[in-house]
Amino acid sequence: MRRTLQSWLARISITIVFTTSFVLAQEVRSNYMPGTDFSKYHSYKWVVIAAAQPNQIVDAEIKQAVDSQLAAKGLTKTTSDQADLYIGYQVGVNQQQQWTAYGMGGGLGWGGGMATATSTPIDVGTLVLDMYDPTSKQLVWTGRATKTLDPSNNPEKNQKELDKSMDKLLKDFPPKQK
Repeated sequence: MRRTLQSWLARISITIVFTTSFVLAQEVRSNYMPGTDFSKYHSYKWVVIAAAQPNQIVDAEIKQAVDSQLAAKGLTKTTSDQADLYIGYQVGVNQQQQWTAYGMGGGLGWGGGMATATSTPIDVGTLVLDMYDPTSKQLVWTGRATKTLDPSNNPEKNQKELDKSMDKLLKDFPPKQK
């Protein structure tokens, strides 16, 4: 009887661990503008998307994680307005709104003109990374990583999780053209 109970408890424990790890698994997804020639992008500049931004420490951690992945793919970070790509991010530490903006003659703070914006919710701990072509002022790539940020974690663990999620998110960047 005791052996049966121990065996049953062991099976339940394994099931709980498996189910919990599956539920807590980090998810990444990305999408890109069809027909975009990603081979023409060699440099990028960080831009601020008009949304709530995290504190300076988290901002630096996010940029460091993305910068290291893009550098490994041959892209160069610059502060010049002549960059091939503009990159911005949004985070949801609490459920917040994600803003997707586009317009004619400007938008997202890099010129004048009219712009239109739409919003969708971002779940807690989600980071959304957007890449814009500054010439066409179009969103050319977007990616989302869930369970990426947890401000209650210690800094080392948070940076490790962030690095891991950006590695997963940017694994297939630039997209393979079909």
